[in-house]
Amino acid sequence: MSKYQYYTQEGYDKLKNKLQDMKTKGRQDIARQIAEARDKGDLSENAEYDAAKDAQGLLETEISKLENTMANARILDESAIDNSKVSLLNKVTIKNVKNGAKMTYTLVAEEEANLKEGKISVNSPFAKGLLGKALGDKAEIQTPGGIVEVEVMEISM
Repeated sequence: MSKYQYYTQEGYDKLKNKLQDMKTKGRQDIARQIAEARDKGDLSENAEYDAAKDAQGLLETEISKLENTMANARILDESAIDNSKVSLLNKVTIKNVKNGAKMTYTLVAEEEANLKEGKISVNSPFAKGLLGKALGDKAEIQTPGGIVEVEVMEISM
């Protein structure tokens, strides 16, 4: 599997802004908390100081992870995406064969997934069951409630 993660320009920009915010505002907030705790006296028995130092460690870990993600991020050219088969960044309308319910999802990178916006991770079992399917193809997808059979009704950008 590729070490690269593919993003829309919007998703990449969100990651970039989050990283910048963590490096500036996040670090400043932690430094202030450490300074306030240090001003309260004996550091060996200062729970606030320990908590602030732990928070600093967690923040730096998150920054490191995000920097690694950004280093392996690639922005997809939406105009080069093939709409004949389901792939990353496609908007897919499917119909549940059993009850006729229609749903529309956009397949996105893990970090961009947001079910409220209809964006599901390309790594999710549901998306994996749809990848490579063409218009009219049926897919059996394992869900927590059992196997669901769906038909691909529309593929677009």
